[in-house]
Amino acid sequence: MHVAVLLRLVPDLAEELEVAAEGTDIDREWVGIKLNDFDDHALEEAILLKERAGASVTALALDGEGVDRMLQSAIARGADRAVKIANELPPLAPANAVAPLVAAAVKELGADLVLTGVQTPEDLQGQLAPWLGALLDWPQVSAVGGAEAAGDAIEVRQEHSGGYAVKLKLQLPAVLGIQTASQPPRYVSGSKLRQAMSATLESVAPEAAAAGPAATVTAIAKPEQTGGATLWEGEPEAVAEQFIALLRERGLLKV
Repeated sequence: MHVAVLLRLVPDLAEELEVAAEGTDIDREWVGIKLNDFDDHALEEAILLKERAGASVTALALDGEGVDRMLQSAIARGADRAVKIANELPPLAPANAVAPLVAAAVKELGADLVLTGVQTPEDLQGQLAPWLGALLDWPQVSAVGGAEAAGDAIEVRQEHSGGYAVKLKLQLPAVLGIQTASQPPRYVSGSKLRQAMSATLESVAPEAAAAGPAATVTAIAKPEQTGGATLWEGEPEAVAEQFIALLRERGLLKV
């Protein structure tokens, strides 16, 4: 089994984000970037398949700023190869523009299982895995919470609403959108990272079919603040009196 796992860098939402001057994207000049959390779980699941079933793992990423360090970290985690995909896409490229490049790279590398995070902060509808499945003409399942090799097939656990889950079996080749790995992503020591910095990062420039039409971002704006919280400070008795007064004011307390 040859597993290709797609890794994506996304804005760090713990930082303050600003809207760019043109109003159709965030200002990316100073914003921090990090490995997408769901892709982190996809990488862990790929490495678990390597450890449990002897799969080979190739970490894939669209070439760009910060990608080398991310792929080196994937090597330190246990990936066998790291490959950058040449591209000229803008930072906020839609899933249907990314998918043809990734699908072409997967074919060129000869992988028979693709793992990717179920979504990103910039792809909340989780369209990349379905697009890959459609372009490759492979079966696809998203919201996966664990995978096990089963000969020439893969068994997956898919999360459903209401606390339910189903077990599905897909014939390889296949595409999985990973929501959570079978275990938490592992810690990588500094020594392993230093060793991985000397690893060879390969590059591919696949010929991909043109992307189909996609929705266009016309405007991005921060949410408008319509209200706020009132913080009461002081002794407990004073705070209690303010609380009671508010309840009376709102008609929630009759006495």
